[in-house]
Amino acid sequence: MREEIVDIRVVQTAIIYPQTINQKILLQPEQRLEETVNLAAAINLKVNFCEIIRLRQIHPDAFFGKGMIDRFRDKAEKEGIELFIVDANLTPVQQRNLEKSLNLKVIDRTALILEIFGERAKTKEGVLQVELAHLTYQRSRLVRSWTHLERQRGGAGFLGGPGETQIELDRRLIDEKINKIKKALEKIRQTRGLQRTARKRVPYPIVALVGYTNAGKSTLFNQLTSANVFAKDLLFATLDTTMRRVKLPSGRDIILSDTVGFISDLPHELIAAFRATLEEVLEADIIIQVLDASSKELKQQRLDVLEVLHKLGLEKIEYQSNYLEVYNKIDLLSSFPSLSNKSINISALNGTGCEKLLQRVDEILDEGNQIIELTVSASNGRLLAWLYEHGKIISNRQNGENLILKICLSPVDQNRLKFLLKNQKN
Repeated sequence: MREEIVDIRVVQTAIIYPQTINQKILLQPEQRLEETVNLAAAINLKVNFCEIIRLRQIHPDAFFGKGMIDRFRDKAEKEGIELFIVDANLTPVQQRNLEKSLNLKVIDRTALILEIFGERAKTKEGVLQVELAHLTYQRSRLVRSWTHLERQRGGAGFLGGPGETQIELDRRLIDEKINKIKKALEKIRQTRGLQRTARKRVPYPIVALVGYTNAGKSTLFNQLTSANVFAKDLLFATLDTTMRRVKLPSGRDIILSDTVGFISDLPHELIAAFRATLEEVLEADIIIQVLDASSKELKQQRLDVLEVLHKLGLEKIEYQSNYLEVYNKIDLLSSFPSLSNKSINISALNGTGCEKLLQRVDEILDEGNQIIELTVSASNGRLLAWLYEHGKIISNRQNGENLILKICLSPVDQNRLKFLLKNQKN
């Protein structure tokens, strides 16, 4: 049921960013339009022209007024435009009427982002999540807009009516597909839960990289882990969560997690569909927001990411001790910005500041260290090895077959110790 853009490699495209008089401005219109042009470029759409339109009001039938639509149609015919992108959220009726009036394929911001996600998803989970978002979006597009939706099919032996209309059948088929995908994603979510439980048994602290799309998360991930995750100057280069082990200056190991990028007005269908992936962020011991220090919209991009984190349930995360901001791409700047007193300036590309970042992660893990006394069986080699690896032994004395340890542990390791002891009892 997913709607495809015909041959996206060669489609001649127009982009219109409509700004109403009373609209709350997140990004400046010029930056917003530039971002959308980059979104189109991310799937190789050829943008023939783009324009900012300031509207007094939104027309409920076709979003734009008749005069403006006529101008768009003339421009599209002259430029050979095949695809018309409106950088706003269109209702199904508005999209249908615009397509009829312009005689063109019309998509809105949500559909454009979904197309990018559809092309970039590689893993089974990523593909399923994107498909779920597509189907949820397409279900909302089922209006009586085309002739075939007015047809009716026979009841095949059912009494009491002429049968099921095509639109009802389409909706039912989409619902069945959505339910099937949700069940598959639930199994993946359960598997992720088991994997997180296994990591707690290891256990290593989890450090999650989050940030606006194209802020440089994957480049930083590669720099810190010597991995080869796809990193390119493209919006949404990363869709699938990747995790690697990293050794901190103290010798402590952590697991670093690279996540999908966020964006202004991220479609709610995507937040819902990618919730299983984003649960990795909720489980993280430390959250690092990577920011593009060279961006003109740095401040707003920071707020956009925080808004998504708040929607996920991490309210006021920016005030927590386990939250850190990293200002990337300082190699492009002569002076360095800072919107937080908990920030580090780096260049993920050449490695500047990365050692300082790892040291700061070490410090955060050590904040709130406590000395606890613990009685451990001398034969419990696994637990003793873990304690010596993750804590600082203050004293060690033997009492029969047991060892009585005084050990300094970080809050993170204290929680993991409780988990280990609980599982030993079970």
